Amino acid sequence: MTGSGVPGGTGGFGDPACTGRPAATGRPASTRRPASDEHPADERPAGSEHRVGARTRATEGRVDEGRVDGSRVDESRADEERAVAQALALVSTQAPRDAERTPTGGPPGRCTTSSGDPAPEPNDWLTSLHNDWPDAPTAGEPDRRPADEPYTQAPGPAQAPGPALPSGPPACGDPGPRPSTDATPACGGPGPRPATDRTPATPRPAEEPHPALPWRAARRIAERAGGTGGVRVERVGLGGAVGRVLGEPLAALTDLPSFDTSAMDGWAVAGPGPWRIRGDGGILAGHGAPAALSDGEAVRIATGARIPAEVTAVIRSEHAHADEAKGLLHAQRSVGQGQDIRPRGQECRSGEHLLPAGAVVTPAVLGLAAAAGYDELSVRVRPRVDVLVLGDELLTAGLPRDGLIRDALGPMIGPWVHALGAEVSPPRRIGDDAEALWKALTGSDADLIITTGGTAAGPVDHVHRVLARIGAELLVDGVAVRPGHPMLLARLDSAGPYLVGLPGNPLAAVSGLLTLAGPLLGGLAGRTPDDPYRVAVRDDVHGHPHDTRLVPVVHRAAGEPGTAGGAEHVVPLHYNGPAMLRGIAAADGLAVVEPGGVRSGTEVEILDLPWASATPWTEGCFT
Repeated sequence: MTGSGVPGGTGGFGDPACTGRPAATGRPASTRRPASDEHPADERPAGSEHRVGARTRATEGRVDEGRVDGSRVDESRADEERAVAQALALVSTQAPRDAERTPTGGPPGRCTTSSGDPAPEPNDWLTSLHNDWPDAPTAGEPDRRPADEPYTQAPGPAQAPGPALPSGPPACGDPGPRPSTDATPACGGPGPRPATDRTPATPRPAEEPHPALPWRAARRIAERAGGTGGVRVERVGLGGAVGRVLGEPLAALTDLPSFDTSAMDGWAVAGPGPWRIRGDGGILAGHGAPAALSDGEAVRIATGARIPAEVTAVIRSEHAHADEAKGLLHAQRSVGQGQDIRPRGQECRSGEHLLPAGAVVTPAVLGLAAAAGYDELSVRVRPRVDVLVLGDELLTAGLPRDGLIRDALGPMIGPWVHALGAEVSPPRRIGDDAEALWKALTGSDADLIITTGGTAAGPVDHVHRVLARIGAELLVDGVAVRPGHPMLLARLDSAGPYLVGLPGNPLAAVSGLLTLAGPLLGGLAGRTPDDPYRVAVRDDVHGHPHDTRLVPVVHRAAGEPGTAGGAEHVVPLHYNGPAMLRGIAAADGLAVVEPGGVRSGTEVEILDLPWASATPWTEGCFT
């Protein structure tokens, strides 16, 4: 099987020459453009004008110029809609996730309820979708393609390969040829895939490989599948609410502030000055209602203290002069009515909605909730995730030796998934044991199970065979993306859980996390997905002839080191092969590179990493 470790060799795609440019801080938002714009850069007609950062330039678009034809774009989108419809039609009405499950009931490819009855029909929103995509794969289909055989693109319009990029060290590989593997092929890639005469209505022969879903369609399937079961909520104390998602709107339980307060340290005065200084010790925060002031009186007051009745303004200490000998206070600046007084209800009134359900509880939200009178919050239950690490070749400690490699995914997957808002159990190491895998899957009470490796067709790749034995529904079985195309998404039965099968190569597994696990967990947690955005890429990026590429990048701003401002752009990083982690470790995002590649200055969609931030140690990975 393809293991989940990092091979001991240092290899790389290209010479990691350092640019010597220190990391810029911040990301100027003004240079970003939503990915949903009507005419994204890679779909505009050639020659049209658009903004790239701070410059205006003619659109060069993708290298594959044949794809800019509007009709082809429309047909491609229609194909994706059909793919989503067919896969989502498999998602039955969601039963409660803690309901009893019958993991072994039913024939391969079907779900049964705990009583053994067939699963209920799909929800109305599923049945309303078009249903003319070719038969979706089930876990029981035999004769799968070998791991190194390219996936067959889902039916759609034929595409001519785009013109070659300019000469020079390619961003996606070594200058010289290398054998074709799961990695993105050498720039230029293989020729067009063989055409098929099968139509959507024609059954797929058993020996024909499953069609790979388009990358965007696979993400939509994962997101919508996760959102079919409703959202559970629980109440937690404020100390445990940070990072959670509000389960109901946050409404103020009191006026903020709840009484008139002083905004500054200084003097509370009544009427016009000069004012007689009242001889008491002044008014401090945290005390009850103070005595009212008479017209022409002044009294010392602290920030946050309650304003006495009849006070017309607060004068800051630095703007007043106290004549102690005469007992008079003189203002050194004009005094306005209500100056430096925070009136009751200035920020909100009791019952006013402050934040909607679905908002993430940040430290600032926590402070607002406390100020508004909350001791605990209603939050959405975090999805529970089990991580199963497959592979007999993996070491948990020490140096690689004798054909054994270190497990890179076991330590990485849990924290990554936790950053996506899930509760993660410690990784379980299953090895290449089909029976142990079956027991782990059927005995799990998690909402999502993530496996690493075993999704291809090798002699010890057991994931598909075990899913067939369980009777799981395969919603996604292969995605037209590099790296990571042998990823899968399945639903074990009508009561859950879901399973995301990641490829064993580390960067390919990251691709699976961002393509399937992230959107699915967002749906399970009831999170609103972030709007995609586009940023110009600094360098040419070679693409796969047919599949989407996900390329590690780091954000930068143009300009001299240490200066703020300049147009934001992303820089593609070296070490982006499927078995490599050096590039993604230095990255703060992944660029979505459409088939055919992109030229320097073209805007590309960006997937932020959960901890997205530019870091100063990325220079050694610049292309």
